[in-house]
Formats: sequence, C-alpha cells, structure tokens
Amino acid sequence: MIPDHARANFQTLLRAAESGDLALMECTDAATGEPRYVICAVGRDGDDYMFTPFGHLADGNPYDAYLPPNTGGEMAA
Repeated sequence: MIPDHARANFQTLLRAAESGDLALMECTDAATGEPRYVICAVGRDGDDYMFTPFGHLADGNPYDAYLPPNTGGEMAA
C-alpha cells in the first residue's frame, strides 16, 4: 500500500506539472558525490525561487532498477 505522504507528494508533483512549474536540475548526491538529475517543483517566495526535490532520474535502464509490484519480481504475461 502506498503511504499517504507519498500520495500527497505525487499530487503536488502532478499540480506542478499541470501548471508548468517543474524543473530538471543537476545536483550532487549527498552520500556518493555523484551527479544526479533531480525533478523539482518550482515555487516562489517573493522574488526568490524555491525548488522542492521529488526524486532523481534513474541511471541506465530503469527497467533494471525496479521490480514490478505484487509479482515477486517477474513480469506478468
């Protein structure tokens, strides 16, 4: 089951996408120092921009990075 905070963040991401308030930023991974390409929602605080990170794009083939839900890792036929 997807937790409420993840659902709320996803809804925020959808609203940002609908309004054109998304950015792709090159950031540095805090743990590894590697570059990461991070999807961010863009907001304003007066004259300042605020960037809220939601996640980074998968390196390489994303199909190799994740297992599908509820299948024990095997693709459904």
